[in-house]
Amino acid sequence: MFMDQVSVFIENRKGRLDDVLETLKREDINIQSLSLADTSEYGVLRLIVSDPQKAQDALKASGFSAMLTKVLAITLTHRAGMLQKIIGILGKENINIEYMYSISSGTEDMPLVLKTSDIERTLEIVREQGAEIYTG
Repeated sequence: MFMDQVSVFIENRKGRLDDVLETLKREDINIQSLSLADTSEYGVLRLIVSDPQKAQDALKASGFSAMLTKVLAITLTHRAGMLQKIIGILGKENINIEYMYSISSGTEDMPLVLKTSDIERTLEIVREQGAEIYTG
């Protein structure tokens, strides 16, 4: 139902992202989705991977600050207004979306990763709206 996302805090300098990716490759961990946000000094790399615990352990062993976060992934049908419908309902329920990003699934539908202020209630709401829970 919920997915474990790996969040990695990295210095914003040449080669650090490559170091993270090399660590994951060395451990044969497949990246299913990622999001990278940065400031002038550091970045937060958020990843959905094939083995989140193994990824966190490997990254920590390589000197990175990495943590697991519970997120919800839902599948939205590619129709105008579907994302706005879910966002609107969450807003009416006073649920804040902290961040979101999509997962490339190779299908017409769009899996979307959500981190909200109330993940349990978000799950209830999206199920009530008939959204499919994405499990990878």
